[in-house]
This record gives sequence, structure tokens and C-alpha cells, in this order.
Amino acid sequence: MSLLPVAFEDSMKLTLGNEWNAFTQALQTTAPTSIRINPFKNHVAAGEQVPWSKWGMYLSERPKFTLDPVFHAGAYYVQEASSMFLEQAFHQATDLTKKLRVLDVSAAPGGKSTHTLSLLNNESLLVANEVIRSRATILAENIQKWGCSNAIVTNNDPEDFTRLSGFFDVIVVDAPCSGEGLFRKDPNAMKEWSPENVDLCGKRQRRILADVWPALKQDGVLIYSTCTYNRFENEETLQWLREQQDAESIELKTETAWGIDHVVENGIHGYHFYPHKVKGEGFFLSVIRKKGGAQELNLKARKGLTAPVKKIEEELKTWTTLNDPKFFTWNETAFAIPGSIYKETAFLLDLYAIYQRTQSESKSQL
Repeated sequence: MSLLPVAFEDSMKLTLGNEWNAFTQALQTTAPTSIRINPFKNHVAAGEQVPWSKWGMYLSERPKFTLDPVFHAGAYYVQEASSMFLEQAFHQATDLTKKLRVLDVSAAPGGKSTHTLSLLNNESLLVANEVIRSRATILAENIQKWGCSNAIVTNNDPEDFTRLSGFFDVIVVDAPCSGEGLFRKDPNAMKEWSPENVDLCGKRQRRILADVWPALKQDGVLIYSTCTYNRFENEETLQWLREQQDAESIELKTETAWGIDHVVENGIHGYHFYPHKVKGEGFFLSVIRKKGGAQELNLKARKGLTAPVKKIEEELKTWTTLNDPKFFTWNETAFAIPGSIYKETAFLLDLYAIYQRTQSESKSQL
């Protein structure tokens, strides 16, 4: 393993104190391999359970996943174990028995989105967004393989969600970061690290939070995570948010045996994962509740979705196991969605059509 950046080393020595040697020794070991089972498909895997995830499993060795047809069928997802702590945030900070509207802002390649779909009930809606088009395509493929019909994949900048005032019950921001927690498994992350990049990432994270915050409803929950250790991208970013907005930090319960560091700093509850204390990579997660009011949108589309002709719709009904399917066509493709999210889907696609037309008209005037 390459030498750690000097500035990173100095910062982590201050953070870890006498745990520094154990931390560096852990970075010399092989990263554990973990998967998350798809609860909607009949697949059994042998391994040790990830303690904070019902469906997370550690494997004793890393197989060639690309040669496994069960992997390509979406029976499981290869995911780093620490990031599965998202499951605890949902269970402890939300009511999963209710119909929820969830936004995953930076969703590709799909780990947190497929995990979220495993937790939500069938009446809920997930909007999985990715700003980079090529990555959005991969995201859509992974969600399709997961086999859930209550998800919409979007390819938008976070600022585009500003107009969805009070629309979402939960927003997941797995923020682009300096990647300090990936040093063991990705040497390039270490080469690309610098104090300047940490500063740049922190500013980008604050812009993303400012952009999506209006779309969170009153008493809604923001789940914020990074794969980095430093305070600037973690606690200080959330302190900045709380100074800008009426918000409160939510405490989550953890087991001592899990090895997660619970840090409370200026009222922010943060959960740090270090490779010398948990069986996983570096990770940070915190949950924030929105207290200030947000004007909730009236979900009324200008017109409903276009249904297929009756003959085609009757045939499509034989292709789905949905209890109350609603069919519509979009860009010459027929879709089936649960009836419970028809109103939200019609509204979002109508808003998208208006946005596209506005963009087109703006370009024609240049």
C-alpha cells in the first residue's frame, strides 16, 4: 500500500489518537466482501450476517460475480457492508408502514436505491436520480434487475428538485466526497486526495443540500452519508445546514458490539465506521429532521398519462403480478406501475414535459 498523504495522516492522528496504529494496520489487510440479498427473490447465500442489516452477508472469499447468472438476475447486490447502515436510519427515523415518497439524489450505481426499495412498502415511491447520464443508465439497469415497479429513475441536477416543494418524506444524500474511506480498496482514491479536494467536496456537498432541502416536507427526514472521515465533509457540513435551516439531528441506537463510533458534535449525531473497528470500509452517516414548514405541492397534472389501447392493455395485464396495475405509454414504451403511485408519476412526468419544453424554447431564443 502506498504511503498515506501527509496532511491526511496528520488529521487522522488527531482524530484517532492511540488508535492510529490499529487503523493503519487495518488498511494493510484485504477488504471484506459483502453482498445484500434481494428479499423479493428466492436466493440463499451462506455467510456471516452483517449485524446492522437484515439482508447483508459477508462472504468468506470474493467470487467472480460477473460469471454468476444469479447476480445478473438481481438476486443479490454486491455492496460494501458499512453503507448498509442506511437500513438502521430508515427503520429508526421513518415509519415504513406508511406510504413514503423518497428521493435518492446521487443514486448510481444503485446500492442505496435497491436497498431502499427492499425497505419500502408497495405503496411508496422512490425517485432514484443520477446527474451523469451514463451512470443513470447503469442505475436504471440495476433497479430493473431488482424487480420493483415503484421506482422512477431520473437524470437531473440536484437544483432541479428545488421546484418540488415539500414533495418528499425522505431524501437520501450519499454525497460525492474525497473518498478517504476507500483508501484500502481503491489506491486511486489515495492518489486523488488533497486538502484542496476536501475543501471542494465540502462546498459541493453544501450546494447539493441547499438545492434539495426545499423538496423535503415538514418533519421529513434527510439521510446524509459519505465514504470519508474528516469533519469538514461530515459534521461541519451538517452544522452548516442546521445554521441555515430549521432542523434537528436524530440519534440512532447502535449496539456496542457493532464497533460504530457515535460522535455528538454541536448537537449533530454522527456515526463513523473505521476499518479497524468494524468489518467494513470507512463510512459516515447522520440523520436530520426538517422542522421548518414547506409549502406542499398540489399533485395535479395538467392531464393524465396516456394509456395503451384497450387490446394491448388487456394483454399487458397478463404479464404483471401487480394487484392494481396502471398502464401508460411514454416515448413509445408501455409501462406498468402500482396504482398507488399513479398520481405522483403523472405529476412528475407532466412537470418533466414542461421543463423540457421550457429548455427547448430557451435554446431556440439564443
